[in-house]
Amino acid sequence: MLSVELNDLEKHKGSLIGHSPWKTVTQEMIQAFADATGDHQWIHLDVERARRESPWKSTVAHGFLTASLIPLLNQQVINVQGKSASINYGINKLRFPAAVKSGSAIRSKMELMDVTRLDDQRTLATYRTTLEIQGEDRPACVAENLVMYVA
Repeated sequence: MLSVELNDLEKHKGSLIGHSPWKTVTQEMIQAFADATGDHQWIHLDVERARRESPWKSTVAHGFLTASLIPLLNQQVINVQGKSASINYGINKLRFPAAVKSGSAIRSKMELMDVTRLDDQRTLATYRTTLEIQGEDRPACVAENLVMYVA
């Protein structure tokens, strides 16, 4: 994990910050996400039908479940010190090149694209986060995610 002072974050612009540990996406997580969002499509929840009919031969995580794991994974890659809060400020670009099968492990690869000091209290960082799937060539998710650091 990279530990960096907020004032020194810009020194890492354009570089690979690192990778998170692997996290398994379980069927229980997929079910809980479906219940929280109301998205109960069979490709996510019906294990037997997915084995028979889906192109993945497995249930798959919701794309937004995958994206929602970005903060959890990224906080295991970088520790920005000298801030009072880190706020998920949004996403400029979000793509899901490959599905995450239930039971697959994913990790984040973080690259710092930009750092903008907005005022004495706020610094906006833009990261390219690629969620890799263990054993797969294509990533599950590629996002330009924005984090607002508040001093």
